[in-house]
Amino acid sequence: LWRFGYSARLLKTNHFRTAASNTSFPAVWMVLAQYSGRIPGLSVVVKKKSFSTMPETVEDKANLELYSPHPEVRGMTLLNREAFKRTVVVPVLKVKKEIVNSLLKSLKHMVLQRPGLKRVVEDPEDEDSRLVILDPHKIPEFSLGESEQEVLKQLNVCPEVSKYNLELTYENFKSEEILRAVLPEGQEVTSGFSRVGHIAHLNLRDHQLPYRHLIGQVIIDKNPGVTCVVNKTNIIDSTYRNFQMEVLAGESKLVTKVKENNIAYELDFSKVYWNPRLSTEHGRIVELLKPGDVLFDVFAGIGPFAIPAAKKKCHVFANDLNPESYNWLLHNCRLNKVDNKIKAFNMDGRDFLLGPVREELSKELPLLQEEQKTSFHIVMNLPALAIEFLGVFRHLLVGEPCSAAGLPTVHCYGFSKHDNPTKDIQERAEASLGTSLAGRCSTYLVRNVAPNKEMLCISFQIPADVLYKRPCP
Repeated sequence: LWRFGYSARLLKTNHFRTAASNTSFPAVWMVLAQYSGRIPGLSVVVKKKSFSTMPETVEDKANLELYSPHPEVRGMTLLNREAFKRTVVVPVLKVKKEIVNSLLKSLKHMVLQRPGLKRVVEDPEDEDSRLVILDPHKIPEFSLGESEQEVLKQLNVCPEVSKYNLELTYENFKSEEILRAVLPEGQEVTSGFSRVGHIAHLNLRDHQLPYRHLIGQVIIDKNPGVTCVVNKTNIIDSTYRNFQMEVLAGESKLVTKVKENNIAYELDFSKVYWNPRLSTEHGRIVELLKPGDVLFDVFAGIGPFAIPAAKKKCHVFANDLNPESYNWLLHNCRLNKVDNKIKAFNMDGRDFLLGPVREELSKELPLLQEEQKTSFHIVMNLPALAIEFLGVFRHLLVGEPCSAAGLPTVHCYGFSKHDNPTKDIQERAEASLGTSLAGRCSTYLVRNVAPNKEMLCISFQIPADVLYKRPCP
């Protein structure tokens, strides 16, 4: 039975099939909806007898079908927003406009909850009424349950559920839904990215590269504030910790501003290293420091350890080999008004340890008194190589050891693909130091970098017999 307008006549079908069937109820009414979209005002509703026998995956599939763009966008490489338009049939209630708000509160669990879609639309047949759009997955038979009908009775609203042709456009779809519809079926969809100021940073897989410019534009469209999308085209260079990148969409402006742990930084993302996923780790290390402590940051970058430490009234020595990082470090020190509290260096990490670090420790450690609470911390955040630098601490100082409390604490970062990454990083650190750290170190899992690849931080006080070379008698 076919009806025009908003009346709700139902076309009955046979018993609903089991999960093994290729046809689901939502799929049926979606097919019919395609025809209703071609004939203005034409609406079709299908009723089935036993929806409750279906597994939970049916509703998931229904959501995919309702909120999927037009199938003709599959394989698109140049974004055409108009191609994403489609019309779907949804249930509505006709309500007097003065009680719309009361109805929305009473039936909020049944009303369509979809970002970017209006829940209430004008009734083209009655200017004093509105149409409240209901969730088609909660009203699969286009009829309300007894409790909902009782609510409508109290509000003096007709319980008849009508049909409405809802037009979905590009703006109504989420980025994941758009990319899932465009990329080849069954292939991984990338919608996640690192946000660095106005820049979105992607690591696309090979199968996604033909769609990279479309992916970039979708991310700009769906993420307010993002005006540039880049894709990493090679691994991080181990010398300067930066990488080659391609601008996929938006402006080619790679100088940006970020805020981390309430501190502002500026940087050129194409020339220095910055990872927003390390914010928590930066804060964790700074939390260990007390005013008056000394921090040596061997691979300082633009200052995410050094600057907050200086703001905490620590004495900071910060170094980076990359001239660009060094210049942005100086810039950010001035930006945060700590340029007079940080001594900055542009050196190789080993030279920094053998030079300024050795000089400062040689001068300050002998002066430490038992009651003094000053601590010395050495941060080595170059996870690809830092463990190899630990050998520099062997006999770095000459003379009688300072008190055990005064021995510097090292926070060294590393990657591990080992089945037991904690054991792996400790053994590698021990090999570089030439001593056991059993019972003298702690290991912290920073983050999962990739499948079977972890980033860890091992912290320990440098043993006196490693740090000091005793003078000959």
